Amino acid sequence: MPSGKKAHGGSSKSTPKDKAKTARKDDGKKDEPKEGSGKPPEKSRPTAAEAIKLARSQVGVEEDDGGETKFQKWYMGTSRAHETLARDGGDLDGYSDANWCDMFVSWIGDQIGFGDQIGSDAWTVAHARWFKENDRWGTDPKPGAIVFYAWDGGKSMSDIRHVGMVVEKVDDGTIETIEGNTGNAVEKKERSTDDVVGYGYPDYKS
Repeated sequence: MPSGKKAHGGSSKSTPKDKAKTARKDDGKKDEPKEGSGKPPEKSRPTAAEAIKLARSQVGVEEDDGGETKFQKWYMGTSRAHETLARDGGDLDGYSDANWCDMFVSWIGDQIGFGDQIGSDAWTVAHARWFKENDRWGTDPKPGAIVFYAWDGGKSMSDIRHVGMVVEKVDDGTIETIEGNTGNAVEKKERSTDDVVGYGYPDYKS
């Protein structure tokens, strides 16, 4: 399991396994955060604005004294947590002290009934692969897109270390986001696009 929580948020893997897997190569293995890639009915889809509104409402939520949040507790109670444990190893309790940036994003999808489009995972690399495998991956910072970062200048999926939600493009080199596990809390951030590996696109209602 990744040890500690970085001040800028997240690691490539937010699971109860050891650090070795965080550095494993992008071997092309198909990892699926959950559900399908099919287009949901228009009337049942939330808008990007609704997803962003929910994310904004969580700004200021912090870890408790034990380093846990409601997002980790929620994830541990899902069937998806057992699926990712089967994939990655470890034990369920390990999620309570794992990096939780992706659990926050997954929670948003669940709360707006859009988990099949936002995805559900605790490992950012697998989550990014899922978007790409379902042809919903790109380089345009659309509002509501799921943004994946690498801090060392890497641009491959195996370099990904953190995830958040795009609020808007500020300018050609900057985006505004909402992110979990940033300073041990949910925060609004302005990030350089130099740190971005790519974006996943939920199929929101237009």
